[in-house]
Amino acid sequence: MRVTVVGDVLLDVDVDGRADRLSPDAPVPVVNVDRTVRRAGGSGLVATLLAMDGVDVTLVSAFGSDAAGDELRCLLGAVAEGEGAHGIRLVAATFNGPTPTKTRVRAADHAFVRIDEGCNDVSAAVVTNEMLEAVESADALVVADYGRGLTADARLRDALSRTAQRVPLVWDPHPRGTAPVPESTVVTPNLGEAVAAAGATGSGIPAASDAASALLAEGGVAAVVVTLGCRGGVLRRG
Repeated sequence: MRVTVVGDVLLDVDVDGRADRLSPDAPVPVVNVDRTVRRAGGSGLVATLLAMDGVDVTLVSAFGSDAAGDELRCLLGAVAEGEGAHGIRLVAATFNGPTPTKTRVRAADHAFVRIDEGCNDVSAAVVTNEMLEAVESADALVVADYGRGLTADARLRDALSRTAQRVPLVWDPHPRGTAPVPESTVVTPNLGEAVAAAGATGSGIPAASDAASALLAEGGVAAVVVTLGCRGGVLRRG
């Protein structure tokens, strides 16, 4: 099966260390770094996880014209080096702007701060014919929208709509992203996204159920799954 992942790729940086004293400059903890891990995030993480399971993956995305963008291409290109992993075919455009980078600092398994760089500057990439062909030749589609404007492209949306009439399409939305195409097989917002989009209230499974029902009624899609992290998810089907 050929799975095409469409969406915005990010650079995720995990900084892990120890914090056992406060800074003399301000009442903030000093983190002694033990390990730094740099990895593909967003649609890049989805493609990586699929490839590591041995799936034939094509990633349709856009990369920044900077060092972080080059690093992401290298990280994704190295996925096939893992045991049992399949390579990722990159079909991507380049935009003139910074690569969105999210750095998470943790100590003793507690999050201290997240630093975002290049996440507010959205530069729309030009969708190529090769990107459209990768969508139209897929056996299954996954859209990981992180609000960078890629899924707003009219030609790309048309290709997703046409292809979703014959293959499954899973759409993971974003509050700043575009609405899933009506032909989507299933839309997978998290609880916060679903409640905000549906105008629901409450918390936990009851709120997830209400939000899923509301989104299903107004979105025209076949199914909605509101994800709840380690608690699973709530499914509503039309």
